[in-house]
Amino acid sequence: MQKRIWHTSYSPGVPPEIETPGYRSLTEMLEVSLHRFSGHTAFVNMGSSLTYAEVDRLSRNFASFLVNGLGLKKGERIALQMPNLLQYPVCAIGALRAGLVVVNTNPLYTAREMEYQFRDAEISAVVILENFASKLAEIRDALPGLRFIIVASIGDLLGPLKGRIVNLAVRHIRKMVPPYHLPDAISFKKAAMESHGIFHPPSIDPEDIAFLQYTGGTTGTSKGAMLLHRNLLANVTQHRIWLKETLVEGKEVVITPLPLYHIFAMTVNFITFFVAGAKNILITNPRDLKAFLGEMAREPCTIITGVNTLFNGMMNHPQFAKIDFSRMKLSIGGGMAVLKPVAERWTKLTGNLLMEGYGLTECSPVVTIHPFDGQQRIGTIGIPLPGTDVIVCDDDGVEQPVGQHGELCVAGPQVMPGYWHNQEESRASFFANYFRTGDIGYMDERGFFYIVDRKKEMINVSGFSVYPKEVEDVIAAHPMVLEVGVKGWTDENGLEYPAAYIVRKEQGLSEEEMLEYCRLALTPYKAPRKVYFRDELPKTPIGKILRKELV
Repeated sequence: MQKRIWHTSYSPGVPPEIETPGYRSLTEMLEVSLHRFSGHTAFVNMGSSLTYAEVDRLSRNFASFLVNGLGLKKGERIALQMPNLLQYPVCAIGALRAGLVVVNTNPLYTAREMEYQFRDAEISAVVILENFASKLAEIRDALPGLRFIIVASIGDLLGPLKGRIVNLAVRHIRKMVPPYHLPDAISFKKAAMESHGIFHPPSIDPEDIAFLQYTGGTTGTSKGAMLLHRNLLANVTQHRIWLKETLVEGKEVVITPLPLYHIFAMTVNFITFFVAGAKNILITNPRDLKAFLGEMAREPCTIITGVNTLFNGMMNHPQFAKIDFSRMKLSIGGGMAVLKPVAERWTKLTGNLLMEGYGLTECSPVVTIHPFDGQQRIGTIGIPLPGTDVIVCDDDGVEQPVGQHGELCVAGPQVMPGYWHNQEESRASFFANYFRTGDIGYMDERGFFYIVDRKKEMINVSGFSVYPKEVEDVIAAHPMVLEVGVKGWTDENGLEYPAAYIVRKEQGLSEEEMLEYCRLALTPYKAPRKVYFRDELPKTPIGKILRKELV
């Protein structure tokens, strides 16, 4: 058995070794901050801002509209589909106050992907940015359970004059809003910027679901991780224990380039730092590095989170040299491995260590992180958070000794109870009290953990999980494809991407045609970057394609 140094055991139903200051729900925790920091700036986006008091008012309006105006009941699901805009925290907090379950949805999803998630989650309502409404219109008739559609515009919360100018530019100059027909749609302004009578909040319990966060899990099919209010309460409390000597409540300025619909940014940037009364600068399009770095240059920030590719891109942009890092105290990399050259260069240029953490959607998400002690430890994912037990096991669930490779398995108060409407996958993902992460790693003699490989054949594209089977299913639907296998490869920068290996039915199918086909059917990060045509694919004796032998 390995010696457990940094973690404590936890069993479902047994109070964890952390306390969540008496809160019964995540909603209650958020409401305390809304009132406590009412005069502070909560969110900044595109040069406009909302105070905690304004978020309180708008989110209460929205909650009242959902309950009084639409008649939605506690536990119904509402999808949020938008990038980082001021509307997101208003809608998320409002939905939670109404007792609804938030279903975060990637705005880049194709209509096919949206339909699958919305049908699986059985959503009753959706808030969608008008830029993506045309895709919803395509599948509207396939979603009989979807009763209410709320459409937002980018300029809704940017002020009357600025908002009109931005919406005019987005719709008519930049042509970013494809035509759509949703005659029953309700405007975000009506839902959140008007009063809808007295709001009587429902009673919310720790065991109620707060978020359905979709993920590939430890197998290939997208599933909804049921994150309970107590799961999020626990993970936020764990973060605050880890940062207790670092965070100054009401004083931090956080830069948020990662999308809030992603579990990492949602729990860490949105919820954890909101509870601490931070000012959160939301970046809508971090790929526009010039605008992003220009936003950072306006006000020195104290905290930044991101993925390896983002930190690398920032440092290679000429405007990076203009940023003042004198107040920076915390840089956190998550979603994918932080590469050594990137971490070393970041420290050299900013004087700030780039800390790496590890987590999974099913764990709300953070499991391990570096201790905040001023030491740079590149390569390790750190140590478990308080109240978290991480063990290394073989396929039979037998715990492995220090230094021995095996699957990382996690128990703790932040671990979900299971997948939405999927008992089979839920059972397969747990043994005893431990969640099987699907990641292969080991623990060293100091109690630090390392990731060495993935048990499944998941491809990690800039922090997003791509599962070969989903991509193969799309490609196999092409009438000129006979067989297909998808595998992850690494480019010259050490970044993963999907590649497709295809046996054609007819020789007329070209690489360009297939790449375009994939771009139309898949979210961009899931689409193969390379297509290779083969006369045959390697198979097992029973005919299963051997992905590991695709070369």
